Amino acid sequence: MQALLPLVGRIMLAAIFLWSAIKDIRTFEATADMMQSKGIFASQLLLLGAIVFLLLGSTAVILGIKARWGAVLLILFLIPTTVIFHPPTGGEEHLIQFMKNLALMGGLLMIITFGP
Repeated sequence: MQALLPLVGRIMLAAIFLWSAIKDIRTFEATADMMQSKGIFASQLLLLGAIVFLLLGSTAVILGIKARWGAVLLILFLIPTTVIFHPPTGGEEHLIQFMKNLALMGGLLMIITFGP
């Protein structure tokens, strides 16, 4: 059981990122348009980069192969996403999303520190 828990934890932590990548692929144009409405330039190119970070990062964390690098990719995705789309001053819903993203970054920092 002790050997299974890290795998379950990594799956639970990375699932949100994998699902986000799949959703962004399925709704690519709408997501790029929403990003552009927030003032993000080259939204399609940046969205493509975000999808790559999400897919590579979540897969690495789940599989435990280069998990530290995967966690770094996911943190690099989360920082601008959190600042741009979920500022803590944007109301209660944004504050909840901001705190959720901080918690995700905390879990990812633990993977970076202790490994998969």
